[in-house]
Order: sequence, then structure tokens, then C-alpha cells
Amino acid sequence: MDRRDFILAAAATPLNAEEAPAPPPYRVVSAFQPSSRPGMPGPYRGQLARVHATNPLDVATGKSDGALVRRMLAEGICALTGEKEARDGWARFVNASDVVGIKVNCSGAPNIMSDPEVVAGIAESLIAAGVAPSRIYVYEKFQNQMRTVGYEKFVPAGVHVIAAEEGGRGSILGYDPKTYVEANFFGEEDTRSQMVRLVSEKLTKIISVPNTKEHRAAGVTGALKNASYGHFSNVDRSHRWEKTNTRTFIGTLASVEPVRSRTVLNVMDGLRGVWHGGPFSTNARFRFFPGQIWFGTDPVAMDRILIDLIEEKRKAEGAPSIWDRSKERIKNEREVDPAVNRFIREPGHVEFAAGLGLGVYDKAKIRVREVRL
Repeated sequence: MDRRDFILAAAATPLNAEEAPAPPPYRVVSAFQPSSRPGMPGPYRGQLARVHATNPLDVATGKSDGALVRRMLAEGICALTGEKEARDGWARFVNASDVVGIKVNCSGAPNIMSDPEVVAGIAESLIAAGVAPSRIYVYEKFQNQMRTVGYEKFVPAGVHVIAAEEGGRGSILGYDPKTYVEANFFGEEDTRSQMVRLVSEKLTKIISVPNTKEHRAAGVTGALKNASYGHFSNVDRSHRWEKTNTRTFIGTLASVEPVRSRTVLNVMDGLRGVWHGGPFSTNARFRFFPGQIWFGTDPVAMDRILIDLIEEKRKAEGAPSIWDRSKERIKNEREVDPAVNRFIREPGHVEFAAGLGLGVYDKAKIRVREVRL
């Protein structure tokens, strides 16, 4: 592991060393070797497909249009892969021998989460591509969050719906003690973040389903954060007071094997989103409804476009940029005022992840294919 630790530390040198502090030393422990063709950034490096629809969900009830969502999924996978049939598009990523995880994001549930119709549509698409229902797992870290959504009511029979912490919040049984990242941020007692055991022990492929959300510490929470914080224990220790280490921690976690190699596709659920107070926002004022679903294998390119989406919405609402580092805006209060925040946000984590080889950050090199229904 010594050589691997050295390589990771070298790769993690800040891209803009004059402005960004050096990252804390990270010790990565993993027995898994990278795939010859890792899922991130994958075969569609620097490419996205984005499907727009009118009224894919009822804003008043929060219920999405299942038929329209499935059409968006079909159009999007074809736009990304160039296949004429959706089944062939999904088959580029999975086959009958795979055990496939659908990594949902429920941190803002029951108001903001990976939409159950989107998740059900993905599961149905995987089955159509030859994956048996019993080999599909819809999963998240916290069971209490998943219960508020009720995915089991939507997905096909036989599909598993599970959480890493099923034994109660704080349970460690669902994490792999042999695969972890160690870093001491603030002198905390527990300096290890362990990988979800389902990922290291069972899954062969992962479809990640993040949301279009602002994040009070990371700036945005999209594909990279769902792949990183969503797959490891003990991650909220990375920010304390106004200081956050999300700039370097997110990309470091997402780079750990087997997460990097097995995350073969990101399907960004942009039916609804949060422009302030994320990821746990309960304030309806800060919700918006882009009515979109995005597709890509490159999490950096996807999150680079997400930054623009959140910035445009915040500008329209008269809120400060997520890049604002003014300390006078830092207040330890709830999300009631969009002019203040709990932390100095670190949207630079997206560019940092690009420096680790996880994808393309330069917008001039990102191609987005837009599909409008």
C-alpha cells in the first residue's frame, strides 16, 4: 500500500496551489485493483446527455409522471450512447452476469431524493438489458431516510432495497473494515471512513442516481459526492465550524477502488432540486424544478454543469455565489437566509477531482447533447 499512498498524495496536489491549501495526508487502504477500463470517467469522458420535459412531476403533490419519466430515461440513454434502442444503450453498461447497485440519494428525503419513478425506471431498464431482478440492489447508507421514500413500492418484484446502516443510525456492520480512507482533519477520535460492504463484497456495477442540489459545505452535491460520501462511513467529520475539507476529500473517496471502477453510469435526477440549504433542506422556498434527467459516465463533467445550474438559479434569486468566501456571511444558523451560510463552500472539489483523473472540468471540452420532449 505504500506505493499507492504515494501516488494518491502526488495526484492530490492542488490545481491552483497559490489559492488552495495543501490537502491533509490521506491514507487509502484497499486490496482492489483498478479495472483496465474504470467506470469513472468511463467511455463517455467529457460528454453528457440532458433530457428536458415539461411538467414531469406535479409540484403540488411531488408525484412524478411515471410514463414520461420512462420516456426520458429511454431518450437519454440513447442520446448518450448513440444506440437506437434503449435496451441496447443500457446493455453497454451491464449484462446478465452482473450484480448491479442503484445508488440513490435520500439525504433530503422525503422532499428531495432520487425520485422513485426514476429509480423504478432504471431497474426496469436493467432487467430489459438482461439483469435478473434478484441481482439488482437499490441502496443508500441510512435506512431511516430510505423508509420515507418507499422504493420497494415502485421497483419490480425481486429487486432488493437495502441500507448500509439497517441496524440503526451509526451501525458499523454494513461497512468494510478492510477498505477505508484515513485522515485526521480536526483531531477527531475516529479518523477512518470505511466503504459500504455491499460495494466491496457483492456489486460488480453501480448506477449512481444523484440530485441537482446545492450543498452548504461542498457547494454542490452531485455525481462525485454520491459516489464518495454516499459510499463511506464517518464522512461528516470533514467539516467543522466554518472549515470544510470537502475540496479534497470528495475526489479522494471517489477514487478509491472498487468504487471508481464499478460506477459505470451516472443518471442525475433533475426533476426537482435545491438551490440553498442543501443537502438536508426542508424549506420549500429553496426548492426548484428543472424537469431534467442527465446521463454520463464522467462525474466531473456532470458536476461542472451542475455548478452552472445552481449558480444560475441562485443569481435569479438574488443569492450570493457558491464561490463566495466572505467570512462575514458565515453564521451558525438554519437555512432561513440565502445570504448566509454555515460553511465556506468548496465547489472547487469538482476541479480537484479532475486532477485525480476522474473526468473533464474544462467547459470548452465538455459536450452536452440536449434532448427536449
